[in-house]
Amino acid sequence: MTDTKAAQLLHLRGQSLAKGDPIAPPITLASMYHLPGTPGGVAAYGRSDQPTWEATEHLLSHLEDAPALLFPSGMAAISAALFATLKAGDRLLVPSDGYYNVRKLADQFLGPLGVKVVERPTTGFAEGGFEGFAVVFIETPSNPGLDLVDLAATCAAVRGAGGLTVVDNTTMTPLGQRPLDLGADMVVASDTKAPGGHSDNLTGHVATRDAALAERVRSWRTVAGGIPGPFEAWLLHRSLETLHLRFAAMCTSAETLAPRLAAHPAVQLARYPGLPGDPSHNLARAQMATNGFLIGLTLKDEASAERFIETCPFLRPATSFGGVHSSAERRARWGDAVAPGFVRLSIGTEPVEPLWDALKQALDGL
Repeated sequence: MTDTKAAQLLHLRGQSLAKGDPIAPPITLASMYHLPGTPGGVAAYGRSDQPTWEATEHLLSHLEDAPALLFPSGMAAISAALFATLKAGDRLLVPSDGYYNVRKLADQFLGPLGVKVVERPTTGFAEGGFEGFAVVFIETPSNPGLDLVDLAATCAAVRGAGGLTVVDNTTMTPLGQRPLDLGADMVVASDTKAPGGHSDNLTGHVATRDAALAERVRSWRTVAGGIPGPFEAWLLHRSLETLHLRFAAMCTSAETLAPRLAAHPAVQLARYPGLPGDPSHNLARAQMATNGFLIGLTLKDEASAERFIETCPFLRPATSFGGVHSSAERRARWGDAVAPGFVRLSIGTEPVEPLWDALKQALDGL
């Protein structure tokens, strides 16, 4: 995203204000609206119409350059995208090494409804082609392994085979990667991560430039009732206005820290797209505006990983990422197919040198 677009985002609401209006959007708490006569053309009911959502969706749409719909979590956004595009008899392709809840959703709910679910690893995602798939779900960089899929080539191949692509862009946000510009039909994301950024709010969104798909997702949200609360929408609106500052600081720090971490003797393997020797490096340079703020570290064993996280004063042990506080998690504890000593490290907004000192001291103690 250009600096101009970031500046525009801060003034989107201001361009339509009348004299005396609040610069910050108000939180509208309403389940019912004044609705005399025949409905139509005005807000009718809180499950379908919410001014605070709309203010936040305005910012998300600006970031995505596409209509965006807000949801109460990233998984709610993913569920809407999949249930709005799949039917019994369809085939769905998902990454076998991506966020595990996507596979659980597919296996436990879509499969029993008659959707055939196929899994492939991110590094071999295109092997076997895409013929016969109604929807191809892509996560790049993968979570937690940080492998990449060639978005332009994959989206073109899926479209050529008659399918739709849904891309999870949670790890990069629209500031770091733009799947819709690379041919994706739909983007989903957990705004709980960097867009929210303060570890206090669950939200997500779906964005698409296909009007029929957007209407289908909107209908799913209204009918199924997977709607965000107005306060959560307001919190995200507030956070989006500082996203460009926080995201830049996090990614810049990660660029500084990754080679230092990779060189530490306690680290057996470091994964970060910005490292010249990383398997994802060349593709990252082609399709990502930045290398992100996530770093994968493989330490000797489970005990070493846990000790590293526990003894570093500038790491919060938590199962999420993208906050202003640097955090870390041993992902094998959730069953991810990673080494027992693999740590997903999320770099926050701390000044980089004090953060490095704390990380190094914890590694030195292993």
